[in-house]
Amino acid sequence: MTTNTVQALKAHLALNVRDVGRSIEFYKHLLGLEPSKVRTGYAKFDVQNPPLNLTLNEHEFTERGALSHLGIQVASTQDVLAMRERWVEAGLVTRDEMQTSCCYALQDKAWVRDPDGNEWEVFVVLEDNLAESNACCGVGAEAGGAPLTQIT
Repeated sequence: MTTNTVQALKAHLALNVRDVGRSIEFYKHLLGLEPSKVRTGYAKFDVQNPPLNLTLNEHEFTERGALSHLGIQVASTQDVLAMRERWVEAGLVTRDEMQTSCCYALQDKAWVRDPDGNEWEVFVVLEDNLAESNACCGVGAEAGGAPLTQIT
């Protein structure tokens, strides 16, 4: 039996959004690039770093789904701060969590929220595999953080 190696190109994430135009504006600021494709009720961002095929699909819904949050793991605290600064310069409201214990790890992170309430974090893991008593964190106001708002 032969084993073929699959060369993955990038992850694909398809998000349902209420208003594709409003979400395009947010994701342009979040990612720092223009969408590669826009159609009625649809947009695609072909992100090179990190490799991601992100699509926005307009659908009506009343609540957030089962998605907890989304994130971009980076190599250093300096990278977290650089990404946060890029988001701030783009007009996004950020919330920091530095030296926070989350998901059984010590992390530095910054957060933003998209127009549909999906929260994105940029984070670095400073120390991993902490004790069981170091439970996972929540996100946003539910975790005691300041509520985030997005560009309008």
